[in-house]
Amino acid sequence: MTKTIKCISPIDGSIYAERTCLEPDAARAAVEKAKAAKRAWAARPLNERIGAVQKAVAYIGETQDRMVDQLAHQMGRPVRYGGEFGGFEERASYMASIAEEALAPIVVEDSSDFLRKIEREPQGVVLVVAPWNYPYMTAINTVAPALIAGNCVVLKHASQTILVGEHLADAFSAAGLPDGVFTNMALDHDTTSMLISEDHFGMVNFTGSVGGGQAMERAAAGTFTAVSTELGGKDPGYVRADAELEVAVDTLIDGAMFNSGQCCCGIERIYVHESLYDAFVEKAVAIVRGYVLGDPRDEATTLGPMANKRFADEVRAQIAESVAAGAKPHIETMAADDGGTYLTPQILTDVDHTMRIMRDETFGPAVGIM
Repeated sequence: MTKTIKCISPIDGSIYAERTCLEPDAARAAVEKAKAAKRAWAARPLNERIGAVQKAVAYIGETQDRMVDQLAHQMGRPVRYGGEFGGFEERASYMASIAEEALAPIVVEDSSDFLRKIEREPQGVVLVVAPWNYPYMTAINTVAPALIAGNCVVLKHASQTILVGEHLADAFSAAGLPDGVFTNMALDHDTTSMLISEDHFGMVNFTGSVGGGQAMERAAAGTFTAVSTELGGKDPGYVRADAELEVAVDTLIDGAMFNSGQCCCGIERIYVHESLYDAFVEKAVAIVRGYVLGDPRDEATTLGPMANKRFADEVRAQIAESVAAGAKPHIETMAADDGGTYLTPQILTDVDHTMRIMRDETFGPAVGIM
């Protein structure tokens, strides 16, 4: 049975994009093409590989309107923030700037008796499994250094941002990468696990949930494939007694709420010294009450919908459980809150560590302050 990947737009619940998943044999064939390309790509001079990546980055910059529009439809990023090109370019440029030094051999001894050194070699084919929340920046974190270091890359992007993979593929094609050096593939979970377990990759990089990372590790078990993961957490912010209050509030609340709280390095819980606590909460509540929740295509919107209704349902559940257990909510329900993807941001006080809002990853615009 043919499987498809559907991107359900958080704007209105419609199917924004739909792609047919590669069947196992077709996926294997695509990976074999990448394997066949890896030796010639690795033999290219470093400056040529860097130049190709820089051309692809420039292409994304030239087609930034496509990025902004598709991010709004795919995962709800308000258009007023202009997509992700600034961070995307900055990260790729940094990787390019350090490449020569970072990839140089490590000379252990250079004497009249011995020349001993450690040389760096490409992993071969790198599988990048990218997330939807910052779909360009998180992908380029691995794609750029992998290509610069002489690897071929297979990208499997999240179903919520399936079009980002296609945009990147267009960019690397326009940059003149040989066939097989960068491959974007629409894969379901089973086929992805199959490819990993069959030992097709030199390295797997995954950004996402703890459960997703465990699935990658299980698939790679026994293959000795290098697996690199960046997974979920419950990042805290701590405000000391000597903190500059305005800066602390602005930084931590932005860290908790930007991108509708869907940030890999977002602030998930806040601890404030008692001498600043009341003032911190007052200022934090004022900031959040000033947000405009709405359609991400509207320039006036400062907080868009969450990427998927099930993500919003989890945030609502954590808030409701906390309130039932005695937490105090400070933000009144906003007009655009539809009980679905459009979710009122929330600040909770009178929280404690028996509540999931202070223990489990929320990944949405809600934060407890103690």
